[in-house]
Amino acid sequence: MSDSGYTRLLLAMASGATLALSFPNYNLSLLAWGSLALLVLASYRARPARAPLYGFVHSLVFYPICLSWIATVVHQYGNVPRAIAAGLVLLMAIAAGIVSALFSWGVALASKRGPAWACMLAPFLWVTLEFLHTHLPIIGFPWNLAGYAASRNLVLLQLTTLTGVYGLSFVIAGYGALLAYAVLLGRQGVWKVAIVTTAVLLLVAMGGSFFVPQSHARFVAHLVQTNFPESYLYPPDWMAQHVADLDQLEQISIDSAKKEPGLIVWPEVPAPFTTQDRAFMGRAERIARDSGVDFLVGVEDWKENAAQKWIATNSATLLAPSGRRLFTYDKIHLVPWGEYVPLRHLLSFAGKLTADIGDFTPGNLYQVGKLSQGRFAVFICYEAIFPNEVRRFATNGAEVLINMSNDGWFGRSAAPAQHLMMARVRAVESRRWLLRDTNNGFTVDVDPYGRTIAALPTDIRSELNAPFDFRGDRTPYVRYGDWYAWACVMASIAILGVAVARTSG
Repeated sequence: MSDSGYTRLLLAMASGATLALSFPNYNLSLLAWGSLALLVLASYRARPARAPLYGFVHSLVFYPICLSWIATVVHQYGNVPRAIAAGLVLLMAIAAGIVSALFSWGVALASKRGPAWACMLAPFLWVTLEFLHTHLPIIGFPWNLAGYAASRNLVLLQLTTLTGVYGLSFVIAGYGALLAYAVLLGRQGVWKVAIVTTAVLLLVAMGGSFFVPQSHARFVAHLVQTNFPESYLYPPDWMAQHVADLDQLEQISIDSAKKEPGLIVWPEVPAPFTTQDRAFMGRAERIARDSGVDFLVGVEDWKENAAQKWIATNSATLLAPSGRRLFTYDKIHLVPWGEYVPLRHLLSFAGKLTADIGDFTPGNLYQVGKLSQGRFAVFICYEAIFPNEVRRFATNGAEVLINMSNDGWFGRSAAPAQHLMMARVRAVESRRWLLRDTNNGFTVDVDPYGRTIAALPTDIRSELNAPFDFRGDRTPYVRYGDWYAWACVMASIAILGVAVARTSG
């Protein structure tokens, strides 16, 4: 590998760009399979002081291409100036870049022992750092992990029942490391292995889905897409202004349930729906009574905490056909800078910037609710990107998963499709039906193997008849959690330690 810093920088930039282009809305998923090979080549035998730069540059390119929508959302709905919104994306890229810098640094250290050591370390270290990024306090943001680029393949997707999404990331990174190894050695035998591996993956991609079992549903849920326009502030007479819209949604909900009885679901609160508003709660109770079925609805819930102070939570509440509240789940993993301000007490100097940001209180219980046929759990919006948190609902006995979201904040950017891509993997990891209800799309019904069974068009007000069933079996991922990611952590430490020790010796 040439020691030219410019060549290495170009490889790192190409790595970030090709990985970013593999995700929606670009959808060039094949590019992901070679993207990490480029970063390994950029890092191979790089000078120790310079090696972290290549991983850092990878993220500086990846984030603006793949997550540019963040700046638009923060500016449009957070009342934040464009320059500061763009700066937020840059700060996120820098934070991720620090983690990615550890990858190129580790590969460079291992490469002193030889290409085999560097390429053997690469997939284990990549998964380790994705795992680290997922669990960083406040700034942990596992959006578009490499493994999601492989999740379109129905056969490969089944691996997540064993390893979680980290297994798919390992496959992507492992294939990239194999390509890098073939380039570095230039031997015919290694290239033959790479070609055979590629052929096997292509065969799996083209024909393997026929071997994935079909799912059969006995029940139906009615997922109502409310399609309200987004607004950061709501006037006091919002309910009065939207009586006709609410009447229409009420009629859609009742008519669909009378035609085919089944749970009614409304999405994450898309409007000032609060449990303190008797007019809204009266309407919600009427929907449950007149339809004769359970009604699950996203609300802003108010309650007193242990200190007897009133707090607000982003919640989902279940009403029985009698109108009585049966169950409430309070969102646990809130969106930093969206639903709360991290370390707000330390940011008093930035009062104008933080004043308009919500301040919900997080829940702390991975609760499971009961329907007459089985048990369910709700996870709300942003929580869909955290694998270990969603699996805890299945661990606690949930037999169907319901994902409420209000992706209207994202507009028609790439974010809604990216969000759905990640939520779909949660269904397969737990081997559960996933009922995903949103304000304006994507509202879908996903079976336990990751097939989209039914879907609504975006930006319409309608109802989706979503077939589903209850499943009580537990996948290895549900039972043992992130065991595979932890195994990659230990393998990374061992490989890097041995490589450095033998080089020093």
